[in-house]
Amino acid sequence: MTAPENKSATLSDGVVDWLINGTRDQRFIDNIFAEMCIRLQQAGIPLARSTLHVLIQHPQWLGARFMWADGMREAEIARVDHDVRERSEYIGSPANEMFDGATELRENLEQDPALGRKHALYREMRAQGLTDYVAWPLYHTLGKRHLVTFATNRPGGFDDTHVAALKNLLPVLALVSEIRVKNRLARTLLETYVGSHAGELILAGATRRGTGTTVRAAIMICDLRDFTKISDNWPRDDVIDLLNDYFDAMSEPIARHGGEILKFIGDGLLAIFPLSEPKACANLLHAVTEARQAMIALNARNDGTGRAPLNYGIGVHVGDVMYGNIGSSTRLDFTVIGPAVNMASRLEALTKQLGKKVLLSRDFAELVEREFELEHVGRYEVRGFSDPIELFAF
Repeated sequence: MTAPENKSATLSDGVVDWLINGTRDQRFIDNIFAEMCIRLQQAGIPLARSTLHVLIQHPQWLGARFMWADGMREAEIARVDHDVRERSEYIGSPANEMFDGATELRENLEQDPALGRKHALYREMRAQGLTDYVAWPLYHTLGKRHLVTFATNRPGGFDDTHVAALKNLLPVLALVSEIRVKNRLARTLLETYVGSHAGELILAGATRRGTGTTVRAAIMICDLRDFTKISDNWPRDDVIDLLNDYFDAMSEPIARHGGEILKFIGDGLLAIFPLSEPKACANLLHAVTEARQAMIALNARNDGTGRAPLNYGIGVHVGDVMYGNIGSSTRLDFTVIGPAVNMASRLEALTKQLGKKVLLSRDFAELVEREFELEHVGRYEVRGFSDPIELFAF
């Protein structure tokens, strides 16, 4: 066995060296993975198919699968749902065995299928003419296990030198993939908790308290009505489901139309539409229109389950805001502050008093009144502002 091990090292040494020294400027693991597979072929390993499975921390996805096959220049990326472990595609699969503790899987795809493992994946690979399959865990820090697989269509499958060469890659591939997965994880977590634009700024180094920029933006503040009564009288899980459904109805149109949600505040949200983007104010009202339709649909579904309809109020203003880091020396919030934000908040509060779902300031209305039909409500005192404010309903 000594000779094959020495020979195997020569097969993959060039690829190992490239992973260590040639991927520093490559940001995405899927691109590295595809090029690695091509380089393995060029090194003499008869690779026909390979997959990399990584677990990620994402609100919508359990993980991702990168798949490369002979002739592909780029890896195919598939997201994996959180509930995949309950499905037949996972139960009994190599991923299932690996995440249950297996340290190596090898399947001879040329043998009688009745003698091998039973899973749709193995049938699929046999149908593709593959002859051999091997899978190993990929260990990241603190024992986190991911998965990499290799398959060939070479008659007789991989020989010992091929398998040893592939195994030789694992420690370096683990290091290279962990760096990229954690970079992506940091970006995902920031996008999830502070929004995509703020996340980009933070990753670019905007982490010092008090730093920020002045942005002219349309500001939207939305609040759910009678939430205290709902939370006092409904079961906890129902309250959480209700809030999630409500935030989906409001948030998805905002994101579609170029807005950025900066924070959820209990049962409310704060979003901005920077005026640096074309038609930002019109986009805000398009988002409000779609959110209103989504709330009507949500209330119709809730009515079918005996739940009371949800009511809400939205205040909209436009102006300059300070956009940046605010907080203590060790705990910061990336948000917007300024009189324009205060005005939007006051208008949201007035929606309940005036019986309107959406109130707009005159400053905002002037920017959209040619495109949208607005209802003039009148001039009203607004707490914290010396002069009455002219209001419009939408």
